[in-house]
Amino acid sequence: MQDFLDGKLLLIDKDLHWTSFDVIKKIKYLLKSKLGIKKIKVGHAGTLDPLASGLLIVCTGKLTKQIPQIQDQSKVYTGIIELGAVTASYDLESEVEPKADPMHLRNEELQEAAQKLSGKIEQLPPIFSAKKIDGKRAYDLARKGEKPQMNPKEVNILAFELTKIELPEVHFKIHCTKGTYIRSMAHDFGEILGVGGYLKELRRTQIGNYSVDEAISIQDFQTEIEKAAQIQ
Repeated sequence: MQDFLDGKLLLIDKDLHWTSFDVIKKIKYLLKSKLGIKKIKVGHAGTLDPLASGLLIVCTGKLTKQIPQIQDQSKVYTGIIELGAVTASYDLESEVEPKADPMHLRNEELQEAAQKLSGKIEQLPPIFSAKKIDGKRAYDLARKGEKPQMNPKEVNILAFELTKIELPEVHFKIHCTKGTYIRSMAHDFGEILGVGGYLKELRRTQIGNYSVDEAISIQDFQTEIEKAAQIQ
């Protein structure tokens, strides 16, 4: 119990369809119900969308003060961009709308597009994002049919590697700085190629020196807490 109050850093491999808040809520519930902790701070260092899996860093107790420093570290993602169609959310949260046949594209054109989205670039966040507009979340406005005004921001794409090309799917690995929207990367990639594109699959594999290979599922965390509760 005291370890969690003093502060623990947990590496969680988040499942698809869970929100980052779902993970925090579950961990809080387990710590309170199984270990008898009445009050504890629990937070995460960097949100993952429900349709993304992978590394979520969770801090408890006094260690929550270190969340800003952890969030500032660079991140690595892998995933799949589907070319030839677009969606309002830039991923599979909204309806897919066909745009143009991508099958004529050559590998060289795809590599050139990736190169254009490398280094320091101006990026427009998706309207279906947690970014606040006049105190309201952009995705709340978008889901009501409104079109929030999004302002571009500079991000740094340290590496944009195309790991496998099987049109209309393009598999990628992106190493980027804080604040990068991979959904916007997928959308912009399709726009550069003139055929449209959206994010079909996403997984975060690394935050700074922390790797998803060292992470455990929320189910395994629950098992560990239940075992610890029996020992107490």
